[in-house]
Parts: sequence; structure tokens; C-alpha cells
Amino acid sequence: MIDAHQHYWHPDRGDYDWMPLDHPILGRPYHPADLVPMLKAQGIERTVLVQAAATVEETEYLLGIADATPSVAGVVGWIDFEDPSHHRHLARLAKHPKFKGVRPMIQDIPDDDWMLRDTIQWAFQAVVDIDLTFDALGFPRHLANFHTILTRYPKMRVVIDHCMKPQIRDHGPETFAHWADGMRRLAKDTSAFCKLSGIVTESDGWNLDKLRPYAERVLQLFGPQRIMWGSDWPVCQLEACYDDWRGAAEALTSNLIEADRGAIFGGTAQSFYRL
Repeated sequence: MIDAHQHYWHPDRGDYDWMPLDHPILGRPYHPADLVPMLKAQGIERTVLVQAAATVEETEYLLGIADATPSVAGVVGWIDFEDPSHHRHLARLAKHPKFKGVRPMIQDIPDDDWMLRDTIQWAFQAVVDIDLTFDALGFPRHLANFHTILTRYPKMRVVIDHCMKPQIRDHGPETFAHWADGMRRLAKDTSAFCKLSGIVTESDGWNLDKLRPYAERVLQLFGPQRIMWGSDWPVCQLEACYDDWRGAAEALTSNLIEADRGAIFGGTAQSFYRL
């Protein structure tokens, strides 16, 4: 079994610009020793460690953790899409056996059309040319632009993080329909995968009834062979502990056959990231 999306960080490194350092949950260090008991309790053997800072230095920090931590099977890092000289970093990092791909922090970029800029298209093409993965991190307002990029680069190996963060806390027919239609177009028109992760933190006071419509729609659109479960730990702790979110995900997929559950909780991540 594989956790396809988790983080380690140390705020004193100084490059987590999004992080409120006085936050009791987020603003503290998280290291492998903190997660190992939960992995063992859930029978999870390997994880994918994902960037949380917009610096190459943090990516190198994560690769150092991966070198020393057998449970970390892959690292998703970061390069500066706005700096073409970072092609050399991408090529260099790709030589590390645990470096799998990149994730620009699009959700935090003020310009919603950033990904459409002519000046950053070199980076998408480089991801394709070097045969790396791309984690698509955004909100429902980014769905149309992601559709443009993913259809422009059909050979790019893409996974949508956190189901594109549907705003479950503002759940209503219009918000659900907008999210669901955008996800339908991505599932139909592209080869993108999807992470069943992060949705607990988009729901104030979550419960299975709140999460079920989103999980069911993703399962319907993408199918288990294109879906991978991730904890988004420690961010998930804003709303749920590791074990509770894992249990919720198992309940949301309990109607599936064993082979499909095996894909969601391990097989899809293994094949997508080539672990």
C-alpha cells in the first residue's frame, strides 16, 4: 500500500511562504519519525513525498530525506517555471532515482492565467521531454486553464492533486456542477490521473455524507485505475487525523471490488510514478 501524497517540512528553513509560522498544526517541523507510527498502523509501506516550498533548495532537502528514508519511494519537487535556466536543475534532479516530477504551486499564484503564459511553456515541454510527472495543484477556478494545458501537452504525465480542491465548505448545486463539469472534461479529454486526497480540508466539519458526492463523482469519471489515495499529511490534520482520513477513504470506496481498491490504495501510484 502506498500513500501517494504526504509532506515533511521544517519551518525554520525559511522558504514556506504560505505557512503561518504561529499555527499550532502547520507551523512546526514534521519528519519521518512523526509519520512512521501511522504508516505502520495502516500497513502502508511506501509514500510519495511532495514539495511544500517554491524553491529548488527544498526539493534537494526532500531528496536528502528520501535518501535516508526507505519508506519514501518518490519525491515530487519544484523548479522555477519563470526561469528557463532552471532547465538545468530539472535535468540534474531527474538523475536522482527517487525524483519523479514537479509541482508548481499554482493555487498560490495571484494570476489565474499564469499557466497560459508563453514564457513558461518551455517548462511543460521539458517535463514531457525528460519524461517526468506533473502534479496539477489548483482550485476549481483553474479547471478551464488546466484543460487547455493538458490538451496542449497530451504526452505529459499528469495527476490532479486533491481532486482540484472542490470547495465542499461552500457546497451548493452551482459550485458542485462547475467543479464536476470541469473534472468531467479533464477525465474525458486528457489522460490525467487524480488523487483522492485533500478533500477533508476543503470541508468544515467533514463527514462521509459531505465527502461522498465528490468521491463518487471522481470514481465515476476517472475510474480506479486513474485514481490514487493520498493522505496530504500533515495538512489533513487541520480537519482529520491520518487514521480518520484513511478510514473515510476506505469507507468511500468500500463498494468496489478488491482489485479496484488495490489500485486506489497502491497500484495506481506505483504505475503512475514508476515507483
